[in-house]
Amino acid sequence: MSKSILQEDDNICFLCGGYGAREWHHIFGGFNRKNSEHYGLKVRLHHNCHNEPPNGVHYNKEAMEFLHKTGQRAFKKAYPDLNFKKIFGVNYL
Repeated sequence: MSKSILQEDDNICFLCGGYGAREWHHIFGGFNRKNSEHYGLKVRLHHNCHNEPPNGVHYNKEAMEFLHKTGQRAFKKAYPDLNFKKIFGVNYL
């Protein structure tokens, strides 16, 4: 499992900033989950911030959009010679 390129302390919830985050969230899921893993586009989240309605990222469009944009920006910074859209098939910015 690769490290996140978005956060150094994987004990902190990326969304709420609280300690004790235990679940990995791959920012680009589905067919892009392997790409997210490979490029470190994942963050640690508390269960409620991750997978519980209505505010969990899997249920909250605004939170998901925030992570998609943040992830794409991080990718562009970490891998300036690679084309995000070519790899992930979409552009969130």
